[in-house]
Amino acid sequence: MQIPYTEIDADTLTRLIEHFVLREGTDYGLEEKSLEEKVADVRQQLERGDAIIVYSELHESVNIVAAQDYRPE
Repeated sequence: MQIPYTEIDADTLTRLIEHFVLREGTDYGLEEKSLEEKVADVRQQLERGDAIIVYSELHESVNIVAAQDYRPE
């Protein structure tokens, strides 16, 4: 199920994005970026609709995914 980022408390959204960017395997290329820059990048992707937040009832988890890759369960 897709969850609009605008319906998530600002602090919760920031923590969710931080968790997403800190996961092992998240790659931002050759350029090093600060956590704040990475969070801002993901926030912009959410605002543009390039990324979305999804909740999986099956896995009872929340994730951020590329909008083009989203396939409802």
